[in-house]
Amino acid sequence: MNIGITCYPTYGGSGVVATELGKSLAERGHRVHFITYALPMRLTGAGHEDARYLDNIFYHEVEMSTYPLFEFPLYSMALTSAMVEVARFEKLDLIHAHYAIPHATAAVLAKQILKNDIKIVTTLHGTDITLVGLEPSFEPLMKFSIESSDAVTAVSQYLRDETIGNYDVEKEIEVIPNFIDTETFRPIDSKNLKRLLAPNGEKLLVHTSNFREVKRVKDTIHALKIILDRGIKAKLLLIGDGPDRGECQALARELGIWQQTRFLGKQSELASVLSASDVFLMPSGNESFGLSALEAMACGVPVVSSDAGGLPELNIDGETGFVVPVGDIQALAERTTELLTNKPLHTRTAKAAYRRATGEFAKERIVPIYEAVYKSVLNKSAQKSKAGINPKPVRTSKHTSERSHPSYHG
Repeated sequence: MNIGITCYPTYGGSGVVATELGKSLAERGHRVHFITYALPMRLTGAGHEDARYLDNIFYHEVEMSTYPLFEFPLYSMALTSAMVEVARFEKLDLIHAHYAIPHATAAVLAKQILKNDIKIVTTLHGTDITLVGLEPSFEPLMKFSIESSDAVTAVSQYLRDETIGNYDVEKEIEVIPNFIDTETFRPIDSKNLKRLLAPNGEKLLVHTSNFREVKRVKDTIHALKIILDRGIKAKLLLIGDGPDRGECQALARELGIWQQTRFLGKQSELASVLSASDVFLMPSGNESFGLSALEAMACGVPVVSSDAGGLPELNIDGETGFVVPVGDIQALAERTTELLTNKPLHTRTAKAAYRRATGEFAKERIVPIYEAVYKSVLNKSAQKSKAGINPKPVRTSKHTSERSHPSYHG
């Protein structure tokens, strides 16, 4: 298949999953075209082969021009134009849009401009549904983008239910969870790193996020204070960056635990840090799936998370770690303390976390499900063609050739 993928090319979960999906599809013989405004972060390796140089992965930059007349960049329009150009010249079979707004919206418009039967697969990741789409001005556009897609997937049952409930969509939405590359995220011997991070034998807590308010990063710092006050030697590793980082640093100083709090910034090699840690904390106020928790689980680290959104679908309370109410810092600290002080409990949950991550959410299990979705929408198009319902042909020029048959799987 010849597949276009559009996503946010950042460290966020949606961009990570979209990029890893594209790389996996390329490994399975498909031609993959990333259509984004910047090179996706995970395309450059992170501990394994640099995917930029694979002969069936292509990057197409969305270029945006600025004009004095327009106060804001016209990203959605530029993205639509880029999709049209790539689809025409690369003869795409389908576009996989990660996020309904603006990516699926742009794909639907591109399809109308192309006047052909290119297919659109939309994956809902959360922010588009639970935040952006609920703005009254965006709600009709969200519903239109979802229902105009040929196939729609969601990363959790929670997100699927939220989408149907909030937008009253009649479109079938298939739940396909996020996944991890178990060759990258796996338990690594990190004894030397642990000695550097915890020279006095401290227990290591870790949190990874984009430091937005919804991640409730300050809850992890308050929880660390409670744990330290109980006489437990511990440190908190905070990985990532974002708007709340400054406030978090100020809070650590205010509470007098600055020396026990390490802000590590953005990290490309996460597995070694995760493997050196004892407990992963994810107290989010809302989380459609929780990819960073899954990455920790794959490294054999138990998780203490909130009960927000799709997290209880991933982190099984009492089995792979613990689930606590959103905002209950006392419970967050107590459950973390149990894992730090009860070695048999920690060993049991760590093993269960690893088994669940590598068994249920490995890319070898999830990527073929996406392939099946692609084949399904392409086969429907082929069946329509055989029945005499032919899509309108692409208008060609001296720079283009006829688009390949919709059922092409090269």
